[in-house]
Amino acid sequence: MIKASIRFFEDIPIRAIWDDEDSKWWFCAVDIAEALTKSKNPRSYWNALKRRHNQLSTICRQLKLAARDGKSYLTDVIEASGVNTIVALIPAKNRENFVRWLSGMGSTIDEKSKQKAYELFESGMIDKIEVGTFRGLQQIHAYIFGGLFDFAGQIRGMNIAKGGFAFAPSMYLKENLARIEKMPEKTLDDIVKKYVEMNIAHPFMEGDGRSMRIWLDLILKKNLQRCVDWSQIDKHTYLEAMRKSPVDASNIFELIKGALTDQIGDRELFMKGIDYSYYYEEN
Repeated sequence: MIKASIRFFEDIPIRAIWDDEDSKWWFCAVDIAEALTKSKNPRSYWNALKRRHNQLSTICRQLKLAARDGKSYLTDVIEASGVNTIVALIPAKNRENFVRWLSGMGSTIDEKSKQKAYELFESGMIDKIEVGTFRGLQQIHAYIFGGLFDFAGQIRGMNIAKGGFAFAPSMYLKENLARIEKMPEKTLDDIVKKYVEMNIAHPFMEGDGRSMRIWLDLILKKNLQRCVDWSQIDKHTYLEAMRKSPVDASNIFELIKGALTDQIGDRELFMKGIDYSYYYEEN
């Protein structure tokens, strides 16, 4: 089985696929060229690089990858060991950063929890999650962070803040969560308000956003037969909308409304959503 994924290096998406048969990741060569050069036409740059260096053709293969138009095309891909060959041939100032980024792939807590988030869908466990309840959110958090954080699925006992915003005081969390759980879910406006309130509560020490976006999608699927195509929402626009949401939720409402799709059972859409959800959390 081949599993698609999107990784981000300096805000540039790099498509990757996992090949179970060979047990390895393959990375899109054109995306690597774009990440290293910031070229406006990375495909032309990559093709010119291949013409100048024949050895690149021998270490590449072609697999179908989804493009920005939503269609899949045969695309040059290269395994991790071969990526170093590309890096060595491109005179880029960020080469060392790229190599460090690549070497850490699969070993960080974020990478490990992302794999578990994928498995939430693959295992069918996602169909057993309670929808719209705090217990359901706990189930998601415990699944994707279990074994990585000792507080996975547990309500925080400390006050926390982010970007100067203080989340709900820990001493009132249980009461707040019980109130949020009872909020209606009949309309998109209802659901977004509930999502914003849960974000203000921020019940866990870490990993809230990644868990809550899955939680939100499950509520949307159950009540509206819709889910969010997170790849349609710009990272910085989303973060700014969420920052404003405790006072004015209109921006995040419009972003979510504009990215809704009826592809609620689409595996690739879910996987892509996880990729973008994790990207939102990168500094």
